[in-house]
Amino acid sequence: MSAYKKIDENDYKAILSIVPEERVLYKDNINEEYSHDELSSERSYPDIVVRVTSAEEVSKLMAYAKEHNIVVTPRGAGTGLVGASVAVENGLMIDMTLMNHILELDEKNLTLTVEPGVLLMEIAAYVEERGFFYPPDPGEKSATIGGNISTNAGGMRAVKYGVTRDFVRGLEVVLTDGTILHLGGKVVKNSSGYDIKDMIIGSEGTLGIVTKAILKLLPLPRKNVSLLIPYPTLAQAIGTVPLIIASKAIPTAIEFMEREVILDAEKYLGRKFPDNQADAYLLLKFDGNTMEEIASYYDDTAQICLEQGAIDILIADTDERSESIWKARGAFLEAIKGSTTEMDEVDVVVPRSRVNEFVEFVHGLQKEMGVRIKLFGHAGDGNLHVYILRDDLSKEDWKKVLDATMERMYSHARELDGQVSGEHGIGLAKRPYLKESLQPEDLALMRRIKTAFDPTNILNPHKVCED
Repeated sequence: MSAYKKIDENDYKAILSIVPEERVLYKDNINEEYSHDELSSERSYPDIVVRVTSAEEVSKLMAYAKEHNIVVTPRGAGTGLVGASVAVENGLMIDMTLMNHILELDEKNLTLTVEPGVLLMEIAAYVEERGFFYPPDPGEKSATIGGNISTNAGGMRAVKYGVTRDFVRGLEVVLTDGTILHLGGKVVKNSSGYDIKDMIIGSEGTLGIVTKAILKLLPLPRKNVSLLIPYPTLAQAIGTVPLIIASKAIPTAIEFMEREVILDAEKYLGRKFPDNQADAYLLLKFDGNTMEEIASYYDDTAQICLEQGAIDILIADTDERSESIWKARGAFLEAIKGSTTEMDEVDVVVPRSRVNEFVEFVHGLQKEMGVRIKLFGHAGDGNLHVYILRDDLSKEDWKKVLDATMERMYSHARELDGQVSGEHGIGLAKRPYLKESLQPEDLALMRRIKTAFDPTNILNPHKVCED
């Protein structure tokens, strides 16, 4: 790969002919936040940041970048956790957050057309006020929909509804030469050749830049009930999950958590959780159109839980009660982050039946490595969020312990037939572990796909499958 061109004054002036100066940050005017994402320890400043407002601007910028061999990093809200939006090679960063308009609600086709900078919480509020429902529910509600699409984000409702890919009907995408593609559309079925749309979803900004999305909606369920279920041990809690799934009760979400993470959340939020006495908990949600419909599901589920050793069944059947529980669950990441000096995350996914094996392994690893580890996750789909905490370790000791602990965890996930990431992606930080988890032929094919989309490798290099 030839060396990328360093942006100079001539490039700056050329970019100003495409985008007005008030939306361009250059050199010392670039904010520190553009050097990193939410969690990654990697830091690297772009040479220039351009805040775009249209696909046409993105197209012209990409065409200019390709002509002059300038590296480009697309960025949304910067809430990623694996360094996918870090400008490793400096160059041009395209900030998509001003492309934040909801363009169309099509009630006849149950679709919502949006620009990539619209926040997940804005989509939820907009459609729910109108009686519709966008099910993907990642924990970070201030993430942009473009970022969700780029990582194929999942979230707590994936166990019933699926992930972002299941709710993207169409995309507008700008390629590295400036070509604007329109992929998919409002059609429900499509067997018309290779599905390039689905290839873009989850590609972490390495194949093209999403500038518009057509999202699938559902009618909004009128009622929901949450169950908070304490257990004497996490093994009993997680062991109940396959039985719940097999009962065909179809919860909207099945989360697991341990007492120590709940205590962190209580301290962070300054309020008590409904119960914090048990060692482990399941948190379930059911939705439907009537309370009678929901009750038919959760009555059977409650009986299964009690038979498997649950201490109690705490029912949150009002919005106020349910919101207090889920707000605490949503605060887990920030609560853990606030309890230490630095941390990094393992976002593995394993078969549902093997979640407890992985959790028990992590408990033993914490003692063996002499480092604090906190975890919680989506028991319904086997996606665990494991956080390794630095505390007062020196920089050298932290790197040594972190690398060794991560290697052990990813290795064990492979032994359990798991994968590197359930929803946060690979980005920059997790590339070594992806290489170990896939066959060489898989990686070689991914690299050929990358070359087909981006032959000069200017778009978000060093991410996902690249060295």
